[in-house]
Amino acid sequence: MTTSTTGTDTLTRDALAVLQPGFAGTTAPDWVRRRLSEGLASVALFGRNVATAEQVTALTAQLRAERDDLLVAIDEESGDVTRLEVRTGSSFPGNHALGAVDDTALTRGVARELGRRLAECGVNFNWAPSADVNANPDNPVIGVRSFGRDTGLVARHTAAYVEGLQSTGVAACTKHFPGHGDTSVDSHHAVPHIDLDATTLNERELQPFRAAIAAGTRAVMSAHIRVPVLDPDRPATLSRRILTGLLRGELGYQGLIVTDGMEMRAISGTYGLEHGVVLAIAAGADAICVGGGLCDEDTVQGLTDALVAAVRSGELPEERLADAAARVRALADWTAGMRRSPALEGDREPEIGLTAARRAVTVTRTGPAAPVTGPVYVATFHPAANIAVGDETPWGVGAELERLLPGTTTGSFTGPDAGARALEAAAGRRVVAVVRDEHRHPWMRTALDTLLAAGPDTVVVEMGVPQSAPRGALHVATHGAARVCGTAAAEAVVAG
Repeated sequence: MTTSTTGTDTLTRDALAVLQPGFAGTTAPDWVRRRLSEGLASVALFGRNVATAEQVTALTAQLRAERDDLLVAIDEESGDVTRLEVRTGSSFPGNHALGAVDDTALTRGVARELGRRLAECGVNFNWAPSADVNANPDNPVIGVRSFGRDTGLVARHTAAYVEGLQSTGVAACTKHFPGHGDTSVDSHHAVPHIDLDATTLNERELQPFRAAIAAGTRAVMSAHIRVPVLDPDRPATLSRRILTGLLRGELGYQGLIVTDGMEMRAISGTYGLEHGVVLAIAAGADAICVGGGLCDEDTVQGLTDALVAAVRSGELPEERLADAAARVRALADWTAGMRRSPALEGDREPEIGLTAARRAVTVTRTGPAAPVTGPVYVATFHPAANIAVGDETPWGVGAELERLLPGTTTGSFTGPDAGARALEAAAGRRVVAVVRDEHRHPWMRTALDTLLAAGPDTVVVEMGVPQSAPRGALHVATHGAARVCGTAAAEAVVAG
C-alpha cells in the first residue's frame, strides 16, 4: 500500500525531513518545490546541478523562496572531489596537500575561504572534511582525500578544517565514521571490511573524529563499512552499536548523523534502498543522503512511504524518527542564525588555494638533466576514476605547460601499452609524464619504465599519493590533482 505524502501530518513531515535528496537540472524542479512545502528540509547539489556560481546562487534562492531555513548540502571537499568547480577543477588543494604542508592555520584559512564561496552561493552544509587516516596506501577511494597516514596530523587538520568552514556559517560534516582509511574495497561497489583490533581502532581511526567533535562539527557522516570488532553483522551506517552506542554514547556526540550515499552498492545491493534507509534511521542516523544516482520524485516518495510504513508496523519507533527530524531542523536553525556571519564580511584570501598548492609541491632531483626551457610533450596517464572523484573534472599539467611553454602538446594514455604509445606520440621530444597513484597501477609503472629507458631526462609529475620512490630527471609531487595543484606543478617543472 502506498502512503500519500500530499498531506501535512506529523509522521509524513518527519519522514520527509530526514531525507537529503538530489534532483536533476540547474533550476529547481516543481516537485522539489512542492515537497519543501510538505516537510522536506534538505536538498543535495551534485555536479549535474552546477554550471556557474551565479547559477547556483539563483538556484538556491529559488529553493529558499519555498523554505527559508532550507539545508542545501554539497560534496565539496575541494581538491580531487569538487562539485562547485566540477568542470574546471578546484581552486583549492585537497586534504593530502594540506597535510603535506602541515600548517593548521593554512588549513583553517583554506576551509574558511571555501566556506565563504559556498555561503555566497547559498550552500550551507558541506559533506567535508574527510577524517579518514590513510593507513592503507592501496585504498582505492580515499587516497588524497585524506590529510595523511599519521593520526595526529589528520586529527589536528580535521579540527582546523571544521573550525574554518563553520566560521562562515557552513556546517561541516566530518566523514566517514568510524574511518574508511584502511579499506581495500570501494563502498560504492561492495561492503568493505576493516579487521582491526579495538586498540588500533581507538588510537588511530577514532582520534580524528574525537578532534572534530571537540572542534564542534555540526554533522558526522557514517561509512558503509563493516568493522567486526564493533559489529560483526552490519555496516556502520546500519549499526546501532556504532552510531548510537559508540558515536553518541562513548564519544558523546550530539549533532547530526548523516549517512553516506544510500544508493552505493554496499547498502542498496545488500539490503535494498528502502529497507536500508529504515535500518539506518533505526540505528541512529538522522539524515539520509540520496541522489547521487537516483534523483527523481519517485525515489523520495518511495523512501517516505517506507519510513511511514516502518513506523506504523512497529519496525521503526516513532520517537526515533521524530528525534532524527528534530536534529535536522536544529541544524537548519543553526545555519539560518549564522547566515550573517562576520566571516563573510572579513578580509578575503582569494589566492590562498594557489598559495597552499605551491607550498604542497615537493621537488626531487634524481639525476643531472637540463632545465625545461622549451616545448615538451605532456603524456598524462589516466587511471579509472572512482565514483567519488568522477570523470568530469579535468586534471593534469598540460594546459598550464602549454601556456608557459608555447608549442607544448599533450596526450592521454591508459592500459598496458600506454608507455609505448606515449613514446611514439612524443616523436623525440622531451616528455613530462603525469601520473596519479603510480603505486596502485602496474600498467602505469610499466609506462614510466618505458619512457625513462628511452629518455632519462623525462620529468615525472605525481598527482596522487606519492607512495612510489621518486624517479625521473625531475620528480614533482603535488599531493593532489586540483586545478591549482596542476598550476603549481607546471611552475615547478619550468623552474627546475
